[in-house]
Amino acid sequence: MTPPPATDASLPGVPDAELLRLDHQVCFSLHAASRAFGGVYRDALKDLGLTYPQYLVMLVLWEHGPQPVKAIGERLRLDSGTLSPLLKRLESAGLVRRERSAEDERSVTVRLTESGVELRERALPVPRRILASTGLGLEEILALQGLLGRLTGALDEAH
Repeated sequence: MTPPPATDASLPGVPDAELLRLDHQVCFSLHAASRAFGGVYRDALKDLGLTYPQYLVMLVLWEHGPQPVKAIGERLRLDSGTLSPLLKRLESAGLVRRERSAEDERSVTVRLTESGVELRERALPVPRRILASTGLGLEEILALQGLLGRLTGALDEAH
């Protein structure tokens, strides 16, 4: 019996047992990096009173202005069950306001409050602090972002 032709993704010549090693799992490397980033962001965002997911919501609003909840969820790849509690906490903190659309009551738009707009100034140093924490140069960061974007696209297509 002839084995199927090897594809780039099948890693010909690498034993299956070798592929089961934890240190060969790309997903684990990404998970470990994500957890490490979480710690750095926790420290960087402490003075702003934001969690990392809340910071991501604020980034979307600072960049794009008022957004429907659905658009924020799509941009951040978060479902409404995860996003709604985040938005409630941001609203309780006085940083955003949720408003039901007059045209479509199912649609809710999220807007920054004056405090939310002002918080942007205090957040300006965060990206440089995070970048410095990585030990990578700007070109390396941009290359990594490009690779991760390609990886995300390929994985989205795979399922």
